[in-house]
Amino acid sequence: MNPVIVLVRPQLGENIGKAARAMLNFGLAEMRLVAPRDGWPNPSAGPAASGADVVLERAQVFGSVAEAVADCGQVYATTVRKRGVTKPVVTPETAAREIRAASERSAILFGPERSGLETDDVALARTIVTVPINPEFGSLNLAQAVILVAYEWSKGASLASPPATDLDPPAPQEELDGMIGQLDALLEDSGYYFPPDRVPATRRTLRTLLTKPSWSSQELRTLRGVLSALEGKKRHRGG
Repeated sequence: MNPVIVLVRPQLGENIGKAARAMLNFGLAEMRLVAPRDGWPNPSAGPAASGADVVLERAQVFGSVAEAVADCGQVYATTVRKRGVTKPVVTPETAAREIRAASERSAILFGPERSGLETDDVALARTIVTVPINPEFGSLNLAQAVILVAYEWSKGASLASPPATDLDPPAPQEELDGMIGQLDALLEDSGYYFPPDRVPATRRTLRTLLTKPSWSSQELRTLRGVLSALEGKKRHRGG
């Protein structure tokens, strides 16, 4: 069963909307709100959700964390700080694996934007989820925290990949040779090939440049020489 995302005392409607967007991106749609500061529904949440309206429409409001998770057999609390509570601490990846293997509903708690979960909130959880993060700067906003956890869940949830973009098939070799031949004739006419003893090597470099996806510095210098020669020929004809 998909985990329930519980936002505890969220402060801004925009952040609730962004969290809903993060959830739906990774296949989660059940949001529960505990005592949202500005009440619910919140007109600021919809625009921030960017189309994840189904999550907001189904969101349930509870007066306490205990009420919000009463039907859940596993409760995870996300926090980056030690709370003086002795509980197992796991990463989002491990939590996602445990949730997928569980037979009962699971809830994941996220604290308010400014302070995070209180000690009493964490005490209701059975496991703490901590994101490996820079110890010098452990500041995640609400939507970022939700998206990290939701992404780990999605990796084992068999979500469809984004649709692939069809690419045009490669051109036949005959067409490629025709283009190279046309360019070669233009370069010959412009006087680009000089000195004579370097002509075979220069032609090989040009063909290599035009028939592979990556360019070396030498190839780029060769191309710049091509452009300069054509530009000089154009100026000459214009004068």
